[in-house]
Parts: sequence; structure tokens; C-alpha cells
Amino acid sequence: MKRAGKLYDQICDPDNLRMAFVKAKRGKEKNPDVYAYSKSLTVNLRNLREQLLSGDHDVGNYNFFKISEPKERLICAAPFAERVLHHAIINICHPIFERHQINHSYATRIGKGQYAALEYARSNQKKFAWFCKLDIRKYFDSISHEILINFLSRQFKDQKLLGLFEKIIHSYQSITSMGLPIGNLTSQYFANFYLSIADHYFLEKMHIPSYTRYMDDMVLWHSNQNTLLEKSKEYISFIEEKLELCVKPVCLHSTEKGLPFLGYVVFPGYLRLNKNSKKRFIQKMKIADKFIENGRWSQEEFAIHVKPLIAFTEHADDFKLRQKIFK
Repeated sequence: MKRAGKLYDQICDPDNLRMAFVKAKRGKEKNPDVYAYSKSLTVNLRNLREQLLSGDHDVGNYNFFKISEPKERLICAAPFAERVLHHAIINICHPIFERHQINHSYATRIGKGQYAALEYARSNQKKFAWFCKLDIRKYFDSISHEILINFLSRQFKDQKLLGLFEKIIHSYQSITSMGLPIGNLTSQYFANFYLSIADHYFLEKMHIPSYTRYMDDMVLWHSNQNTLLEKSKEYISFIEEKLELCVKPVCLHSTEKGLPFLGYVVFPGYLRLNKNSKKRFIQKMKIADKFIENGRWSQEEFAIHVKPLIAFTEHADDFKLRQKIFK
């Protein structure tokens, strides 16, 4: 595949930087940092352009905090000015990252997403007798900087852009020369791109009838259990040797047992919330009820927080759970 070039000047274009600002501030207009940046928008965007042109851009000034749901993770929040930079990069580079993705990779892609991945999984649960689910241990913290930069250089030929990629990648490490910060827009794209190498190996070498991936959650399907087990071992070997990642113990079961995937359990004919999702839903609804009762939230704020919770459950065949909660 021909490498993409002449992208750096497009990233620096004033119209692209302004569009990046609009995307970065979306939903965060009340944030003090966003407000401060907006007050001197022309000056700030001009400074960003000058930094990009000179190669003197500052990255990696992260604010670290932990979240506990759906599991404990360290989140890296970049300053708002840096988030504008990330959007400026992705505005231009998105099509190059996109063209390397296979059809049934669903994370960080327009027109794909979690629910499209679940629908595809449900269709495969009906077609095949067996599934094998794989995922990576501490995925974002395990990505090799060297391997990632090498793969990026095969897709992009603009040296200024590759230098900017390197600077962003090296701005964080979990251990020496490894890891991407969870929370960066660029990290999502880099991480999704990293495992796309495995996707292409699967399509070109594995000869398994069906497969999907949502970031580091991968599922293989087959009608023969032994064949699926052998092929999954081959696939794991590729991921661990070529990408230097550690795959968790495999989950290989009959499709009738249900596939644990993206917060749900996917059966051949229906979908259920998994135990952790049910628990989080109940806890969050209790908190929402408490906040509206004590006046901390208005009706509008209550609706903003509760609608996504309800939508999450509505994709599952769990009417009785919703009925019980709302009673």
C-alpha cells in the first residue's frame, strides 16, 4: 500500500486548526480551561500553528486520575490546548488510519461502534457452534513504542508528521518505551491501528470463517471446536511474538453458553447484560434518584445522565430488570 504524504501542511492549515478547536470543545463549553482558551482563540490557534511549523510543540503535560468503572484504570487528561492538537492531527490522518482497518473492526470508527459490533456478534452466534474470545492483558500499557512507530512509518512518509507522532508516543510510558495514555484521541487511533496488523494476518493467513475485533476484544467463530482451538493458538502466537503483547487465557465455548462481549452476554437468539453491567446500572440509577431527590440535579440534568443508562439496557433483552428498577 502506498504511503501517505503531504499531510503535515494540511494539519497546520488555519481552517483545520479551527475545526479541531470546535471538535475539542464539544460538550465541554463550561469547562474553565475551554473558556480561557476560547477568550483568546485567534492568538491560541496562531501559537499552535507556529509551534507546529517550527516543530516546537509541547506535549505530555497530563493530569492523571483513576476511574474504577468498568475496571480500575489510570486516565491521562491532556491540557485543552493539547487536545486541540490531537483533533487537528486526526482530522487529516483519519482516512489513512481508516483504510488500514478491516471491515469487522468496530472501535474508533465512524459508522461502526459498540452496538454494530454486538449485532455482528449476535449474527455469528446463530451461524456457528463455537466461539473463542481473546483479549490483551493491560493492552494500552503494553504497546511497544518501537513497534508502533515502525508500523506508522509504513503508512506515513511525511517525516515531520512521523516526528510529531513519535513525540506524542514518547510523552508517556508505563514502563520503558511502552504504553499509550488512556484518554488521548491519538491513543485510541494508535491502539486500534496497532492490532490491525493482527487483523490482516487473520484475514490473509488464518482461514477461519468469521472474526471481529473491538479494540483489544477479539472473537473467532467456527463450527469445529478442535479447529478453532488450533487456529486460536496460532493467532495468539502471532500476537505475542510480532506485537509483544500478552493474551489472557482464552474463553472457548459453545455459542449456546453465551459470548461475554462489551458488557453483554450474546446468545444465539438474544442479548443479556452481564453481571457487572447489571450491578453498575442499578448503582448508577440509585445515585441518580438520590441526586434528583436532594436537589443536586435538575430534571434536565437527571435526563442527561439517565438516558444513556436506559439506552445501554435497551439493547439487551432485559425488560424485567428495567421494570424492577423503575418500580
